[in-house]
Amino acid sequence: MSHQMFEWLREHRITEVECIVPDMTGVARGKIVPKDKFVSEAEMRLPEAVLIQTVTGDYPDDSMLDLTDPDMVLKPDPDSLRFVPWATDPTAQLIFDAFRADGSPVEVAPRSVLRRVLQLYTDKGWAPVVAPEMEFYLLSPNPDPDIPLAPPIGRTGRAEFGRRSYAIDAVNEFDPLFEDIYDYCHAQNLEVDTLIHEIGTAQMEINFLHGNALDLCDQVFLFKRTVREAAFRHNMYATFMAKPMEGEPGSAMHIHQSVTDIETGKNLFSNPDGSSSEMFLHFIGGLQHYLPECMPFFAPYVNSYRRLSRYTAAPTNVEWGYDNRTVGLRVPHSSPAARRVENRVPGVDVNPYIAMAATLACGYLGIVNKIKPRDPLASDAYELPFQFPRGTEEALERLSRCHDVAEVLGPRFVKMFIGMKEKEFAEYFRVISPWERRFLLLHV
Repeated sequence: MSHQMFEWLREHRITEVECIVPDMTGVARGKIVPKDKFVSEAEMRLPEAVLIQTVTGDYPDDSMLDLTDPDMVLKPDPDSLRFVPWATDPTAQLIFDAFRADGSPVEVAPRSVLRRVLQLYTDKGWAPVVAPEMEFYLLSPNPDPDIPLAPPIGRTGRAEFGRRSYAIDAVNEFDPLFEDIYDYCHAQNLEVDTLIHEIGTAQMEINFLHGNALDLCDQVFLFKRTVREAAFRHNMYATFMAKPMEGEPGSAMHIHQSVTDIETGKNLFSNPDGSSSEMFLHFIGGLQHYLPECMPFFAPYVNSYRRLSRYTAAPTNVEWGYDNRTVGLRVPHSSPAARRVENRVPGVDVNPYIAMAATLACGYLGIVNKIKPRDPLASDAYELPFQFPRGTEEALERLSRCHDVAEVLGPRFVKMFIGMKEKEFAEYFRVISPWERRFLLLHV
């Protein structure tokens, strides 16, 4: 442990440390350790199998793992040290990286996957700059999963109804909750920016300031925990499901992306005269070519595909256009220094590290292979043919054939990710839905 970390723990009288490893689903795994034990122990260990648990807590086929089920050596990232502001006693949280006994990174750990992609950019003298936008719903408590979800009660004593897009008063209905969210974010150095009311009933969006991809993924990962904890405190649920309610739009994690020169800091998406660069166009070309082939990273669950349907404020293709919100790849109006591409495809249910690695991988392949994009679209893209897989099975099959992306992200990681998702889908497929009982039980 660094002297700086030790002094921080001592200065803030920390009594416990949450030692966190993000798994492939984006769940926080790890251990809660008394501060004195954390300080005295040289290292922490967990089995590699922790990383590939399904969202239900099950595991894919045993052939995915080393037969000896070895431990990972976990090392803390000092830059991730933060408070747990909702804890009763002074508590810190720390994100760990995973290594093997020989010191090499565990290549299937989500942070390792993102670091692998970022290193490819570094080797070229480039640095990606990203800014995520997070949509989520506030809900009344719902302990029974068989009962449909409903919006929460606001300060007026009424549940929200109808469309309240961008309405200030609709956000103020939940002002005490958002005060806590902002206080919690400030305590953790989460650099959140704008808060708006989105299209759906009690659907909100909070944007992050642009910055380093790994740091922003850490912030998104912790932000999800933060919002859920703050909502619990106000007798609400907050959900990051992609499509939690019938008849309401889904929730996305839009990712704004650009690439800068490491030495000069200049935006490489713009030429010196302010025009768009070849790199900019090739980045878009890579996204257009590869995004449909690796959709499990952007739509990881069966529920995710309910969001990707026509006229629901979600994209149905990877066309691109200037300030066009109907396409999958939007280029906002900006100065040349701020030229960027907004990937509107990912749902908010993604693992942020994996989705970020995948979108940057697609763009990187476009740059190095000089893939030209189609012409920008200035019309309504919802009228165009659907360009994505229709569901989990088709998406996983297409990903298994996408060897270019697997080489960038890591073949073993992609194989294990597919195995985990196949296990989840098999579990889902065993469940008989209320729709089937309603319409098929006595009618067929």
